[in-house]
Amino acid sequence: MSPLAARLLLLACLAFPLYAVEKCSGNDAEKTNCTRQSGEGRSACLNNMYGSCMQGPAGTPGREGNPGTNGIPGTPGIPGRDGLKGEKGECINEIFEEPWRPNYKQCAWNSLNYGIDLGKVADCTFTKLRSDSALRVLFSGSLRLKCKNACCQRWYFTFNGAECTGPLPVESIIYLDQGSPELNSTINIHRTSSVEGLCEGVKAGLVDVAVWVGTCADYPRGDASTGWNSVSRIIIEELPK
Repeated sequence: MSPLAARLLLLACLAFPLYAVEKCSGNDAEKTNCTRQSGEGRSACLNNMYGSCMQGPAGTPGREGNPGTNGIPGTPGIPGRDGLKGEKGECINEIFEEPWRPNYKQCAWNSLNYGIDLGKVADCTFTKLRSDSALRVLFSGSLRLKCKNACCQRWYFTFNGAECTGPLPVESIIYLDQGSPELNSTINIHRTSSVEGLCEGVKAGLVDVAVWVGTCADYPRGDASTGWNSVSRIIIEELPK
């Protein structure tokens, strides 16, 4: 429809109700040829005119709106059902041990000069802190054995009167095959030696650590000497296993 035709149709729609119908006023509403002015006819005319117009192109999309504020928190949900009963656990006692502290002792003698062949040579008491630890023991001193014929002597440690069984005794031996017939005398050499080892299984508490001298199995004893003209010492140290 051309713009000119649309304008003419619009004027006709606006003027038509004014001339086709008599206006009612006051008590004239009962007249047969009287009707009240209404916008229905005009609306119908406008609809006929503009209803046939073509739809214009779509506008550009608007900008996105600002995010809305957080909503009101929802009500708590219904508690879930109880889970299945678990298996019986094991009871574990956690043990907190103190850090390891060095524990050692030394007993020393100057010129012990002990000439016995059988018996205790020296002893040293020691306080052991734990039952699951080991004892390291050391005897250092001058040892000598002499005899005209073959002989053997044994120096060993005891712990509270018993030799070590964890795992084996702590010992040293000296064996002499014979003397010196050409000099018509016996060999008489004093030499600084050591008896050393570890012993496990000794209970905590006061421990009497001693060095003894004795015979070797199946050999005769000789003339033994311990600690001649020198310093002798026993060193005891507790070690973690």
